[in-house]
Amino acid sequence: MTLKVPPGRAGRLWLRHRLAALRRGLAVLDRKRRILRRERDRLTRLAARTGEEWESACREADTWLLRASLLGGRRAIRLAGGGPLAEVRVEWIDAMGTSYPGRSAFRPPAPVASPPPMVTAALVPARAACLAALRAGVEHAVAAEAARIVTEEEAMTGRRIRALRDLLLPRLEEALAVVELALDEMERSDGARVRRALAAKPRDHPGSTQR
Repeated sequence: MTLKVPPGRAGRLWLRHRLAALRRGLAVLDRKRRILRRERDRLTRLAARTGEEWESACREADTWLLRASLLGGRRAIRLAGGGPLAEVRVEWIDAMGTSYPGRSAFRPPAPVASPPPMVTAALVPARAACLAALRAGVEHAVAAEAARIVTEEEAMTGRRIRALRDLLLPRLEEALAVVELALDEMERSDGARVRRALAAKPRDHPGSTQR
């Protein structure tokens, strides 16, 4: 990218404004990165914890499903299936302009009006264990997706900071140094011309007579 700097003193003012704006922008981006980094760490821990809870809930559900299948057969599992679906709602939150999933609300299926006859009593705890596993899965999915989004945003913010700090900032500073050097030389040259003009101008001496 070529900098189109206005000539003369206007260029110096233009560069100073750009540098001031860039430094303010870098400060804002650095603050955003620190906030995102803290949030990334929190969400990563949350995703790890909810993942362990989900795996534990799945093992519990598998255990009860196996019991129900052994006691009532696969037909009992098929009869217990179907009916209304669970409802999941996800609330999105914002941190420094980055939106990601926040809290989730899990509503289990409403009880059916005419439930099928229970072939085995193990179906009740099996159903509860499956719903618990589903709830845990939803919580883990929300936490994992939030951690992914915030991690990507934190990394992208870091890349923007490096690009501005390592590429654009030095170019602006170098351009300002060149402009200021040129203006200093021009001012010295103008001053020298003024001094020469004053020295070459004839002066009237006291006591001289004009004719």
